Amino acid sequence: MSAARDPLARFFRCSDRERAVFEAGVKLGSVFHQYVGTPVDTHSVRALERAIEAGMRAQPAVVSARVRIDRAALRAGMTKLGYASLTGDMLDVTVTTRVGRATAVGRMRYVPALRYPVMHIERVSG
Repeated sequence: MSAARDPLARFFRCSDRERAVFEAGVKLGSVFHQYVGTPVDTHSVRALERAIEAGMRAQPAVVSARVRIDRAALRAGMTKLGYASLTGDMLDVTVTTRVGRATAVGRMRYVPALRYPVMHIERVSG
């Protein structure tokens, strides 16, 4: 998103790099807090991945989004009623944002040693 066409630019008092990182973090946080708890089964898992990606791509500054729900974790979380509630340990999400000439790649993935879905910036350029 170029500064000339960005109606939000006037609200940010930071560099394009900082804003690209901010945008990546906002997207990852929104995925976690919006979708954890969503009912999902083996028939709907792919559709849920695509829906989350589409929702992320609709937001400002997003260049690409990739969502993978761990099928083994999904099966482990299945209830006797045939579905699971999406949890943080099932998610592996990557989002790329661009502001001006700056690009940030953010990722959320479960780290078993921490027993925590870690959100972090994998790289920033520009």
